[in-house]
Amino acid sequence: MAPGVITLSGFLGTDTRTINEIIFDDEMTLSALNISAEELADRMDYFQQKSFDSFEGSIRVDEVFEVETEVVRGYLPCPFMHSGVYRKSFTVVTNTISGKSVRYSALNIHLIKAHHFFEGRESHFRLEPALLIEVLWHK
Repeated sequence: MAPGVITLSGFLGTDTRTINEIIFDDEMTLSALNISAEELADRMDYFQQKSFDSFEGSIRVDEVFEVETEVVRGYLPCPFMHSGVYRKSFTVVTNTISGKSVRYSALNIHLIKAHHFFEGRESHFRLEPALLIEVLWHK
């Protein structure tokens, strides 16, 4: 989780809470919004998979979302010591109704689905559960 071990900036940012506290707080947010971590991760994966089919930049998905995935060389392991590695890819989903966007990696999808971990405050790849839900569902 520390900077420079798996990623240059690590997974905790400036957060002083324990990993369990971070996960608990984010699970409370999800519960209040009536979405599970698994549902959210599946939705993120849905957009990523759709955009993998496009080799020419962004694509329109479900008439509302602009999606683009950039794949770079290499893989990242799970910091929770799960077996397997995750492709270095970054997906940007823009909700064209609200104009808001989110950016996430393949590792983020795994961390959310398997561990309910959105990373610590001010972590480079921290994802706010409420913003993800706002962008990925056009309500």
